[in-house]
Amino acid sequence: MSEKAPAPVVGSVVPRWHEAAAVDALAVDYRRIVELVESGAGVGEGVSAKQLAAGLQLELVPGKIEGVRSKARRLAERGWLAASPTGRFTPREPISTAHASSGKPSGRGGGS
Repeated sequence: MSEKAPAPVVGSVVPRWHEAAAVDALAVDYRRIVELVESGAGVGEGVSAKQLAAGLQLELVPGKIEGVRSKARRLAERGWLAASPTGRFTPREPISTAHASSGKPSGRGGGS
C-alpha cells in the first residue's frame, strides 16, 4: 500500500529544499514564483519582487509587491531560490556545481 504525500495547502509551511524535492511540494503561489525565477526572467541579474508580481499578474501596488517579496525570501531561506543583497532572486545553485570542488565541503569558513 503506497501512501501519497498530502497536497500542499494555501498558507502551508515551505519545506526545505533537498535533492529529491520537487516543486510540486510547494503551494501553488510558491511554485509559480519558483517557476518564474527559473524561467529566466531577468536573466543574469535576477528578478525583482516587482517583476515577480507583474509575472504573477498581480496589481503592482506596494502591498502585493511586498507579499511576493516575503514569499520569495522564504523560498530563498529554505533553499528553493537564491537571493542577492540587492533584493533580486535567482535560481538556486545546482548541486553538481556546489560540490564540484576538490573534495572539500563548499561554503564559508573553510580557510584559516
